[in-house]
Parts: sequence; C-alpha cells; structure tokens
Amino acid sequence: MTELNEEHQAAQPTPEWPESTPGDIGDPSVEAIVAPLDSLRDQPVAEHDAVYAELHDALLESLNEDAPSANGGL
Repeated sequence: MTELNEEHQAAQPTPEWPESTPGDIGDPSVEAIVAPLDSLRDQPVAEHDAVYAELHDALLESLNEDAPSANGGL
C-alpha cells in the first residue's frame, strides 16, 4: 500500500511489475500454473498470500507427478 505524505504525493514510487511473455518458462504446464501471477498486481494485497499458497501447492504437485523417464522407465 502506498502511503501519502503531507503534500498528498506517494511517499514511495509504486514498483514496476515484470511483464511475462508466454514461452518464457519453457514448460507449458508450469506456465499455466504461474499465469495467475499476471493479475496479482490488480488484486488487494490481503489476497496475495492465498494466490502464493495456491501457486506453491500447484507447483509442488506438478513436481511430484511421475514424469516419463528418458531411459524408458528403468
């Protein structure tokens, strides 16, 4: 939250959010999981923790999935 000083100007500038580009990550399933981060800046800060918790859980689940192995499952 940006605080106002006595002159009604922002005490600190609002940081620039990085822009994501589809394909930056290289894994479509991970890109789908992190897609909600693009709209995070528009959500109230009080809701950010829930978004990050869901993101964490989804990434953990994705990492724990059995991935096909390059050596045929040996």
